[in-house]
Amino acid sequence: MPRLFDPVSFRSVTARNRIVVSPMCQYSAEDGLGDDWHVQHLGAHAVGGAGIVFTEATHVSAVGRITPWCLGLWTDAHQALLARLAAIISRGGAVPAIQLAHAGRKASVGRPWDGGKAIPPEAGGWRPLGPTDDPVPGYTAPHALSAAELADIVEQFAASARRASLAGFRIAEVHGAHGYLIHSFLSPLSNTRRDGYGGDLAGRARLLLEVVAAVRGEWPAELPLFVRLSCSDWIDGGLTLADTLALARLLQATGQVDLIDCSSGGIAPTQRIPTYPGYQVPFAEAVRREVGMASGAVGLITAPEHAEEVVANGRADLVFLARGLLADPAWPLRAARMLGAPPPLAPQYRRAHLP
Repeated sequence: MPRLFDPVSFRSVTARNRIVVSPMCQYSAEDGLGDDWHVQHLGAHAVGGAGIVFTEATHVSAVGRITPWCLGLWTDAHQALLARLAAIISRGGAVPAIQLAHAGRKASVGRPWDGGKAIPPEAGGWRPLGPTDDPVPGYTAPHALSAAELADIVEQFAASARRASLAGFRIAEVHGAHGYLIHSFLSPLSNTRRDGYGGDLAGRARLLLEVVAAVRGEWPAELPLFVRLSCSDWIDGGLTLADTLALARLLQATGQVDLIDCSSGGIAPTQRIPTYPGYQVPFAEAVRREVGMASGAVGLITAPEHAEEVVANGRADLVFLARGLLADPAWPLRAARMLGAPPPLAPQYRRAHLP
């Protein structure tokens, strides 16, 4: 049996294989409310054979959205659709997972296919939030958050986690990557504060640690919690792998986090990323081997043989796929056949399998 198709367990949750559908924004919600698009999108990926299926980034407040069309879970009214999403993912045989997010200073922009430009308040957008009022180039200048406002955001994460649990999700992930709110506090490039939320790595990590503790306080103890990190800013003076390993050790010491989802970049347009298939796998490998935490590998992994190599050689516990699965929601079924594993077909589809 290929290792990619070995079941894997975190706390009380077992996934049928190591293939994860990454959170992928669909920019198709209204006021944070999803619709049938989200149901068919995630349902297809569950039936397609993945072990874990994540929602797109699901935002903890209206001003925390990337775009006005992003999914949200900041009121009880959002919970019904999320419950339907968790149910259809489960019905397809996958573990339903949700990523909780706040866009921070990269909020209030248009959809990518409309150009993705900043939408200022006078044009129907809103003012983003950040560690300081320094903007990302091309974005609206953010409001610098006070300590009291940060406490409110921590509670927003906790409230969204509570709703996610009631909706039936079995894995939660805190989004701490890609230049969004938590990453903007972690990176010394964007966080120049001089209070308890700035300074050294421990200060810059304070918001993440408070969010993780608050989410874990609402998230059932028997269910796993992941954290997505940008493991390198790819800019001189920014976050490095050494910082990520130190941060992983801080998270490990809390006993609250079960896996580090290892991505990178997103803090500033001056980044220079040497992209190639598996270019971020070394981050996941380092976290797993040097810290002893479970890790997830992501980044241009499109070939089944490559995904199998990553897992079989102990470089990561999970492989997160995105664009490859957008092109082919049945990628896990095709991978199983190529690697010689029984395809994880739903009973209704088993007659499609030819021995």
